[in-house]
Amino acid sequence: MVDSVRRTIRSYGLLPPGSRVAVALSGGADSVALLFALRELAGAERFQVAGAAHMNHQLRGADADADAQFCRDLAEDLGMPIEIERIDVGQLAREMGASIEHAAHVARYAFFERAAARLGATAVAVAHTKDDQAETFLLRLLRGAGPRGLSGMHPRAGLVVRPFLETPRADVRHFLRERQIAFREDSSNADLGIPRNRIRHELLPLLDSRFAPGIADVLGREAAIAREDADYLDEAALAAVARLVSTAAGRVELDADALMVEPPAIARRVIRLAQQMAAGPETFVGFDAGEAVRRFVVSKGTGQLDLPGHRVNRHGKLLVLTKSRGREKPAQAADFMYQLEVPGRVMVPEAACAISAETTSVPTGRIAGEVWRLAGRSDEAVIEAGRLAAPLSVRNRRSGDAFRPLGLQGRKKLQDFFVDAKIDRGEREITPVIVDSAGRIVWVAGHALAEEFRVTNATKDVVILKRLPI
Repeated sequence: MVDSVRRTIRSYGLLPPGSRVAVALSGGADSVALLFALRELAGAERFQVAGAAHMNHQLRGADADADAQFCRDLAEDLGMPIEIERIDVGQLAREMGASIEHAAHVARYAFFERAAARLGATAVAVAHTKDDQAETFLLRLLRGAGPRGLSGMHPRAGLVVRPFLETPRADVRHFLRERQIAFREDSSNADLGIPRNRIRHELLPLLDSRFAPGIADVLGREAAIAREDADYLDEAALAAVARLVSTAAGRVELDADALMVEPPAIARRVIRLAQQMAAGPETFVGFDAGEAVRRFVVSKGTGQLDLPGHRVNRHGKLLVLTKSRGREKPAQAADFMYQLEVPGRVMVPEAACAISAETTSVPTGRIAGEVWRLAGRSDEAVIEAGRLAAPLSVRNRRSGDAFRPLGLQGRKKLQDFFVDAKIDRGEREITPVIVDSAGRIVWVAGHALAEEFRVTNATKDVVILKRLPI
């Protein structure tokens, strides 16, 4: 099992030398095994286990409290720090108007960021196994997901890494038995009223015994193929958006005639991106809404479509998408924020652009200042990779924002920077501000790089940020 984890870490570059990883510790078998496996690998792979992080969801009463105590005791026995928080996920779900599952997901990832910051960790390892990936694939398949959904869980997603993703659950249990390591059993894992548990205890064993032995391996390969296909199609769709979509005066225009020439897989994605740009990030635009626009294009109808958060009209060869006035949020709710993986790309419809991040190394025998422009005042900025606290976020300005622009001796309020730079008031509200997980401004896109992230003669690895038109 440890060899399997080592291969996964190396294959996907999950924990490069010098990394500090916090382990998301529930007290269950998988997370306990992950903690011990990473401690065993840390020295040879040259990363550090910074500590553990446990979130008490307050959903199982005394059992949940006992899980938290088990994790606290285990961390103390191992001589490592642990971050523990109690979050009432049930109450959070009611406040959000969302499912328990979704509220728990949101709470967990916010907790991971806080715990990583307090532990000085550059990554948080979660214990999803190959069997979890198979379950996720089937769950999403049964819900009608496309390639992006079927790609399942990624080995790396921003701050989160999954070293167990190619390790079977049976190997994890064998590892624990062999070393006589104690763990907690979550009684809810046996509840067949939970769809994932029905897949785990009924559907997967049936498929494995009656249809496809080794089904977890098969579904893991399918997820990997879907992930690669989705990445390619998304890149192709972004290129098509640059050709077919434009923004002007609060509306999104889509060339309907040119759209009909595109393959359906690309056309669907272009439509979805245009719809999201018009409706705004606060509105979920589903598959059916996209198909309604596709049918509208093919039929060459001249009426009007009223869809979630937006409206669609035809003006000659153009489809014009506008935000539904009746659903507009008040001005104070216009803030936006998107997570940016490194490497990765994220659409920022409010600013009619995309922000991309890529990593590279300084060529041997060169220094970064000779290779790249450093000011960050164009649509590209080069930053010191080692100083970032991942993941990055792309957002608009917030009250109290301040940073040290490249070349200045002291910090400056972002508002004052905008005024001094004579940036139009309207542009100030939509200018993308890239921040790291510690909340530090890294780059004010197109205007200024923060001094603490500048590259130096000692820089070995950089992150290149770009603002791309759409």
